[in-house]
Amino acid sequence: MAIEKVGFVGLGIMGAPMAANLLKAGFEVTVWNRTAARADPLIALGARVAGSPAEVSAASEVTVSCVSDSPDVDLVALGPGGIIEGAAAGSAYIDCSTISPAVARKVAAALGAKGVEMLDAPVSGGDVGAKAGTLAIMVGGDADVFERCLPVLQAMGKTFVFCGPSGSGQVVKLCNQVAGALNLLAMAEAITLCRRAGVDPAKMLEVVGAGAASSWMIQNLGPRAVRGDFAPGFMVELMQKDLRLVQETSAETATPLPGAALVQQILRTLEARGRGKDGTQAIVDAVASLAGD
Repeated sequence: MAIEKVGFVGLGIMGAPMAANLLKAGFEVTVWNRTAARADPLIALGARVAGSPAEVSAASEVTVSCVSDSPDVDLVALGPGGIIEGAAAGSAYIDCSTISPAVARKVAAALGAKGVEMLDAPVSGGDVGAKAGTLAIMVGGDADVFERCLPVLQAMGKTFVFCGPSGSGQVVKLCNQVAGALNLLAMAEAITLCRRAGVDPAKMLEVVGAGAASSWMIQNLGPRAVRGDFAPGFMVELMQKDLRLVQETSAETATPLPGAALVQQILRTLEARGRGKDGTQAIVDAVASLAGD
């Protein structure tokens, strides 16, 4: 039977456009956000608003969440008025947040005891991908549940990879953040060197972005950084949260990750200056400051 009713919890920079794309795909969407006013644009598109995550899940065959951190997922899924209180046996929960793999497995086990299947399905692509519906989605859980929920994922993204059992999606997302963090640093160092050598960094990005050294960061965040546009597609403080999860998993698995640790420390200089809510492209200012600029 085709899925018709989808719930969405968490309407931030990523969640709001993801929920909008579900509406555009024809799903009946019920939403909840801690700050209720964030739902207004979605109401205009036809969404229904619920009073709690439990009300969202009670009205939905599949409930999706996209919130900030592991404790937030724990709260909206298992806390008072949480998804677990409203979700019916046989329904599914897809969490698109980036959280600890261990917490993903904990939440999946608690919901599973009630007959509710969970997919951990963190996303990559930033606000650009969320708006365009082109996110890459890495999924952990049960393969049959993944296949059943694929129409929901297809409304929000373009690439979907089933990675393995519960928690696997989160592990892959942390690997994504390691690669993304190091690409951020490469972008910032290239821009800083180019400027200090007296060459227009916009020209450098144009040609590097067309060659073997290109990356999503070079093509999308590099031009913003050069223009001094630090509006967040993804905040410094959220990247720092992800890198904390990376370091926790690094410690659990005895895996040395010196590059990721370096980026975390460089971004910490931005947090120390009160710039935690800037976009991650602000790393270019942190690297420039090391050169005395």
